[in-house]
Amino acid sequence: MTPRLELTDVAKSFGATRALRSVTLTVAPGEAHALIGENGAGKSTLLKILGGVHAADQGTILFEGIPYSPGGPHGARHAGVAMIHQELCLAGHLTVAENITLGEEPGRFGWVDRELQRSKAREALRMLGADSIPLDLPAGQLPIAQQQLVEIARALLVQPRLLILDEPTSSLTRADTEHLFTVLDRLRGQGVSLLYVSHFLEESRRVCSQFTILRDGSSVATGNLADVSNADLIQVMVGREVDELYPREPREIGDPIFEVTALGGVGKPEDVTFSLRSGEVLGLFGLVGAGRSETLRAIFGIDAIRKGKVVFDGRDVTGLNPRQNWETGIGFLSENRKEDGLLLARSVAENLLITRPGNLVSYGFWRTTAERHMALDWMQPLDIRARDELQPVGELSGGNQQKVAFGRLLYHQVPVLLLDEPTRGIDVGSKVHIYRRIDKAAGAGKAIVMASSYLPELMGVCDTIGVFHRGRLVAVKPVGEWTEAELLAVAVGDSTAMDS
Repeated sequence: MTPRLELTDVAKSFGATRALRSVTLTVAPGEAHALIGENGAGKSTLLKILGGVHAADQGTILFEGIPYSPGGPHGARHAGVAMIHQELCLAGHLTVAENITLGEEPGRFGWVDRELQRSKAREALRMLGADSIPLDLPAGQLPIAQQQLVEIARALLVQPRLLILDEPTSSLTRADTEHLFTVLDRLRGQGVSLLYVSHFLEESRRVCSQFTILRDGSSVATGNLADVSNADLIQVMVGREVDELYPREPREIGDPIFEVTALGGVGKPEDVTFSLRSGEVLGLFGLVGAGRSETLRAIFGIDAIRKGKVVFDGRDVTGLNPRQNWETGIGFLSENRKEDGLLLARSVAENLLITRPGNLVSYGFWRTTAERHMALDWMQPLDIRARDELQPVGELSGGNQQKVAFGRLLYHQVPVLLLDEPTRGIDVGSKVHIYRRIDKAAGAGKAIVMASSYLPELMGVCDTIGVFHRGRLVAVKPVGEWTEAELLAVAVGDSTAMDS
């Protein structure tokens, strides 16, 4: 049988940087193939080549036995290759229907057939079980999870023979994720091939049967997922043995230093109350939209506070703006790094050091050399992979961008850290770096709130876990008193689980 996709010794360079050195990969018709690797391993570059964004410098690519070199994303789609990007690529001012059919608008003589456009968009959403999303609403007004579903629907509209998925569940609820998996199973049954990228190995196992691992721009292993353990995959992926996924040193939890009382925002959260102690990691869990992110954003002054009180070290800090919170000693890591967390056009060094520039200013002049040295001191232990400290952060992979945003918190040395999905889009090896840093910060007495939708992460990192349901923090218990099943039950509103 002719492979659906066949790559042999594919390489790509950007100036002096070799993003891909030698990638060999084969995907059969109807096969789901996991592409696994650390951030910076070359996954994004490879996907962009397949999606028509870049052209390979060397090597051969065959699609259904025919040389494949699309002239752009539109050419790739018409060849039968559709891609779902990790970072959303929607036109926020256009309607849902217009986004789904963008570039494939039905019509004649230059006129769009609006009724047929709506019909096609509705059918694409129906495949995902998301036909309740309003077709005429501007896509930018949808919650992130629904925007992700619109992105997926657009890819399915062209009935691709190869569907490339880059972290497709990063913004989806558990229910939406399971429905997506059902759709993918159905597509495979129809002969559609999948190339699947996810940092969650259990998710890759659920979707895929085969795997290829990239490391430093080269394919270093391929095979059947059922034949290898997660530990083996991680070891090959990072090039070393990872002894402990959730490092944890003994630490002493002190007295409460940060208290939130009856906090209410515009819509969400509602009457949220919790206390945070020095040296404690408090995890916040809940379904998408339950109020975790809204709570952290309100505390940090990004969203408005309607009522309630926030007290840090005996001082009322309710309603401070982000700059004032930084100065007071409260730092925030947003789950939306591109909009709230980073200056994409500025350098890695500037993004790392921007919230605490005092050490870099002398007699009114910026100490450029000191900035570069200080940035390197933070980049190395965080394993931030960049050309150098002056590279614009927008050119980095998503995971390396996240490490820059997290590194800024550590550099600022605030005693209270508000972390919203701190490992979103980060590979397993890099997650261990972040977990180790969180553990070290807690061991130094910092108080940490960590919102996450990944239950193993919360169970492995946190001392205490609270669960949100419909804007309210409905249960808070030590981590040892929770199971993953109980956390999920409370999150969906099971009152019997709350009483257990």
